[in-house]
Amino acid sequence: MIPVSAYKGRRVAVFGLGRTGIAAVRALLAGGAQVSAWDDNAAARDAAMAAGLELDDLNRRDWGDIAALVLSPGIPLSHPAPHRVVSLARAVGAPVIGDMELFAQAVANVPDVTIVGITGTNGKSTTTALIGHILKSAGRDVRVGGNIGDAVLGLEPPRPGAIYVLELSSYQLDLVESLRCHVAVFLNLTPDHIDRHGDIDGYRKAKERIFANQADGDTAIVGVDDEPSRSVCMRLKSRSGITVTPISCQRLVSFGVYALAGKLYDDTAKGGARAIMELARAPALPGSHNAQNAAAAYAAVRALGVSVHDAVSAIASFPGLPHRQERVGEAGSLLFINDSKATNAEAAAQALGCYHDIFWIAGGEAKEGGIASLQPHFRRIRKAYLIGRDSELLRKQLGNAVPAEICGSLEQALQHAAIDAAESGYRRPVVLLSPACASFDQFKSYEHRGDTFRALVKDLLERALQGEAS
Repeated sequence: MIPVSAYKGRRVAVFGLGRTGIAAVRALLAGGAQVSAWDDNAAARDAAMAAGLELDDLNRRDWGDIAALVLSPGIPLSHPAPHRVVSLARAVGAPVIGDMELFAQAVANVPDVTIVGITGTNGKSTTTALIGHILKSAGRDVRVGGNIGDAVLGLEPPRPGAIYVLELSSYQLDLVESLRCHVAVFLNLTPDHIDRHGDIDGYRKAKERIFANQADGDTAIVGVDDEPSRSVCMRLKSRSGITVTPISCQRLVSFGVYALAGKLYDDTAKGGARAIMELARAPALPGSHNAQNAAAAYAAVRALGVSVHDAVSAIASFPGLPHRQERVGEAGSLLFINDSKATNAEAAAQALGCYHDIFWIAGGEAKEGGIASLQPHFRRIRKAYLIGRDSELLRKQLGNAVPAEICGSLEQALQHAAIDAAESGYRRPVVLLSPACASFDQFKSYEHRGDTFRALVKDLLERALQGEAS
């Protein structure tokens, strides 16, 4: 845990008692603050009390002594309207911040601490984990967290030489003021979370806050494969003092890192571009989207002084992440892939582009546009098995291009997909869970959805071995 002493002797309100909220309460208490903690959800309050926290109903108390409001990232700050507690905090002049801002305050005066921040619509988690893996393999004192894994305030306390590798969502970036990312990675930008940010421009502005406090000697790494990100890159190049490294998985980029034709190229040093690795050496990073993730991670660790040899070796040994094109089972030539992290169409496109003869399980709470943008990948899909709230919408968008059935449950979808794939006669059929939708209509989270799929596949294959399934 990282104690936060910035509010020692003062009272801080913490609203939202999930993973980050509970960690924030503990960090503030350890730093000597008084804490009024609350969540409007009864189950979250029960879990917080079970974890030993004392509660204080922020809807009923006087806010006159509140020095700051620590807001959990998922609670509306401005859109569609500020949450009631945000308005209460602003009425008494209390700043509204998040756990990342508390972290920034806690490490600001610790010498030789490096912060690597990663944001983007897609690829954040894989890139964050990959950077952490490379740095750990190179013998660095590294801690990985934020929007992935442990809450940032639950990580080990800072000491000289420590490197924090943090996945940063737009929600978290909305709530930071002083966080300085010595290496900031901006992967891509496509429409997402518009309900929270108002429009695509509001979403971009939140993401772009990752660069706000960069200073002389810092590095900005920016994907240039979409127009909004290219514009971000151009704006950054007009700033003095920071190094801007463009990355791409689609084109050659001068003075950057890029992937083309299955190879990773480094053009950041004098002497021109050179191929540094065959990406086929990294089986846990299939597809062009993962080529971009590898380029970003390589650029980040090189900015921190990791050698080319060590970076390439670690990329090749990266084991991958759960729920991101995770291989969860095989039966003969039939492959089962868990890509539950694909909560929007853009993320699902990455997986659909990696395989042929796909028996696709999709559905849930659709994002704006549904799956219309996936039409170029429909030719790879042999049949779709639709689940969740918006399954009828997805079937309409598939039209006559892809045979589809509405299955209702994930278990039924898997059973039907597995049978059809096994009987298809294709050389390497793939049962792919890549929902292109949020999970909250049927599951607690995308992790819960992916864990359920993994367990169902395991049970199916065990029964197949026992002769109870085919």
